[in-house]
Amino acid sequence: MEQYKQEFIQFMVDSHVLKFGEFTLKSGRKSPFFMNAGAYVTGSQLKKLGEYYAKAIHNTYGDEFDVLFGPAYKGIPISVVTAVAYSELYGKEVRYCSDRKEEKDHGADKGSFLGSSLKDGDRVIMIEDVTTSGKSMEETVPKVKGAADVTIKGLMVSLNRMEVGKGGEKSALEEIHDLYGFDTAAIVTMEEVVEYLYNRPYKGEVIIDDALKAAIDAYYEQYGVK
Repeated sequence: MEQYKQEFIQFMVDSHVLKFGEFTLKSGRKSPFFMNAGAYVTGSQLKKLGEYYAKAIHNTYGDEFDVLFGPAYKGIPISVVTAVAYSELYGKEVRYCSDRKEEKDHGADKGSFLGSSLKDGDRVIMIEDVTTSGKSMEETVPKVKGAADVTIKGLMVSLNRMEVGKGGEKSALEEIHDLYGFDTAAIVTMEEVVEYLYNRPYKGEVIIDDALKAAIDAYYEQYGVK
């Protein structure tokens, strides 16, 4: 596993973004783990988050893109900090763009988008926190495609939960790929998280012990991608 992935897993735990216990998801599923990107709230956390996204995008998609698009609302700060990090780490200026939930009808920046406007020929990387159902892509892909003649090169999320999406057979990321035709990727997968944390002491504590591992295995037996 790449070093930045190991560091990102530690970062999620330290930031209390990735939690273990018993959680009821929006889908109604009872999950033994939960990820909340809204817990990244400090300057240093956001700086690191942007760097991990930038490294994952660089490693997965290379530098051949122009715009980072972050769907409202959580995608907005992620796209901003990743654009900053990309400039600092790789010396490449990329623009950020996000959609508005409600269109602004006045001022110099009126319209449906924040940040840069989309232009014909732009190559776009979509960027999100986590994708469970793919609902946000249903809303934002038509907006992006309708704004200009752009190419969506791929989607990057922080964590691939590796469970079935709405169709009940493939993961949400696989469903997005099949539906829209662009690549999907994550900084880390839940499989990598479990592999790294299982029975490994971290700061004096074993985060995923045998009991929690059994609960995660049972969850994936029911909801995991076969």
